[in-house]
Amino acid sequence: MKITELEEQNLQNSKKTLQEYIDETPPRPLSDMQWRLWGVAAMGKFFEGAVVFTTGVALPLIEKQYNLPATLKGTVAAATLFGILVGASLFGNIADRLGRKFVFVLESALFTVFIGLAALSWNIPALIFFLFCVGMSLGSDYPTAHIMISEAMPSSFRGRMVLAAFSFQALGSLGGVLVGLLMLNIYPEVGAWRWMYAIWVIPSLIVLLIRTTLPESALWLLSRDRIEDAHRSADKLLRRSVEIAPPPPKEQAPQRNFGDLFSPRYIRATILAAVPWLLQDLSTYGIGIFTPSILATLFTKTEPNFILRDLAATKGSGTIDLLLVLGFAASVPLVDWVGRIPLQIIGFIGCAAGLAIASLSAGVPAGDERTILVFVGFMLFNFMTNLGPNAMTYVIAGEIFPTEIRGAGAGFAASFAKIGAVSTAFFFPILRKNIGTSNLLHILVFTSLLGALVTFLFRIEPKGKSLETLGNGKPTFNAR
Repeated sequence: MKITELEEQNLQNSKKTLQEYIDETPPRPLSDMQWRLWGVAAMGKFFEGAVVFTTGVALPLIEKQYNLPATLKGTVAAATLFGILVGASLFGNIADRLGRKFVFVLESALFTVFIGLAALSWNIPALIFFLFCVGMSLGSDYPTAHIMISEAMPSSFRGRMVLAAFSFQALGSLGGVLVGLLMLNIYPEVGAWRWMYAIWVIPSLIVLLIRTTLPESALWLLSRDRIEDAHRSADKLLRRSVEIAPPPPKEQAPQRNFGDLFSPRYIRATILAAVPWLLQDLSTYGIGIFTPSILATLFTKTEPNFILRDLAATKGSGTIDLLLVLGFAASVPLVDWVGRIPLQIIGFIGCAAGLAIASLSAGVPAGDERTILVFVGFMLFNFMTNLGPNAMTYVIAGEIFPTEIRGAGAGFAASFAKIGAVSTAFFFPILRKNIGTSNLLHILVFTSLLGALVTFLFRIEPKGKSLETLGNGKPTFNAR
C-alpha cells in the first residue's frame, strides 16, 4: 500500500503545468492547431485595419453623396471606433465568464452580418448604426484574439506570435486602401463605397467557419475548475496527450472580478495597459483615417474631377501606409529581445518627431518641399507607432493581468483607448477646420510625449514570463 501511494505521489510530482507543456519544444514547435488558431486571430486584426481604413477612403465619397456637414462626417468616421470601445469591455467580460471560444466565434458572426448590412445602408443613420455594430464585433476581438494566442503559445516567443498577429492590422490597413483603389478603378462612381465594404463578407465568413473548429482555452478551463475539459482541450491544441498538474487550492488562487482592476493590487497594471493606449490612439486613428482627406486638401485641390482627386489622395495614403507594415516587421523580432516597455517608449518619442516634421509643412508654400515634409513626417510616424505604442500597448494589455480577469483587463484597456480614437475621429474634422492642421499636429506631438512618460512611470515588463504567474504574485504596483 505504501509503495502504491509513493508511486502515485511520484506520478503527481512528474506532471507538468499546462504552461510547461506549451513551453516544451518538440520536433515541431507549434502544432497545426496552434497555427490555425493564430491564423484566424490574425485575420480578426486584418479586418479591423481594413474596415477603419476603408472608411477613410470611402468617407469623401459618402460625404459627396449625402452632402455631409463636418459633424456628421466625424460621426460616420467615429461610428466603428465607438463600437470598438463598447465591444471590447462588454465582450472581454463575457470571455472571462462564458469562455474565449464562445466570444471568438460570436464576434466573427456579428462582423460578417453587419459589414454586409453596412454595404446595403439606405441612409446615413443606417450606415452609422451598422458601422457601430461592426465596431462592436471588432472590439470584442481585441481581448479575445490576444488571449486566445497568449494562452496557447510558448512563453519564450509569445510576444512575437501576438505581435505578428496584430501586425495584420497594418496589412488590413493597406488592404483597405488597395480595395478602395480597386473599386474606384472598376467602378469610378460615388456609390463605389458600398463595394468597398461588401467585399469583406466572403473572407469573414471563411474565418467564422474555421473559428468554430478551435478548442477552448485550456488555461481558462483550468481557472473554472473544469479539469477534464482542460485536458481534452490541451490534447487537441498540442496534438499530443498531456497530464496537467492539478491547480493550486482555492485559497491560493482567489476569485477575482472586474472591480479588482482598480484595486491597489492591480491599479498600476490597469494604468499601464489603458492610459498609453488611449494617448496612442489619439494620433494613430486621427492620422490613419484622415490621411486621404489631408492629402486631398494639400495636393489635389486643382483637380476638377472629384473621383480623380479621391483616387490620387488614396494612392498617396497607400504609400504612407506601407510604413505601418514595415514598423510591425521591425517590432516582431525585437519584442521578445528588447522588451515591450523600451520599444513603447522609443516608439512614442519617434511618433512625436514624425508629427512635428509633418506640422512644419503648414508654413511652407505648395511644392516639393511641402510634399517631402508631409510624406516624411507621416511615414516616420507610421513606422514608429507600429514599432512601438500601437503594437506594444496591445501586447502588454493581454499579458499583465491574471487569467480570471485577463479578458476584463485587456477589454477595459482597449475600450479606454478607443475613447481617444472616437474623440479624434469625431473632432478631427472640426478641429482641422477651426485651428488648422498644424496646430492639431502640435497637440498630438504633446500626447505622444506624454505617452512615453506614463509608460516609463508605470512600467511592468512581461517579457519571457509565464502567464500562469503574471499578476498572481506580489502586487503589481511594486513590479518592474
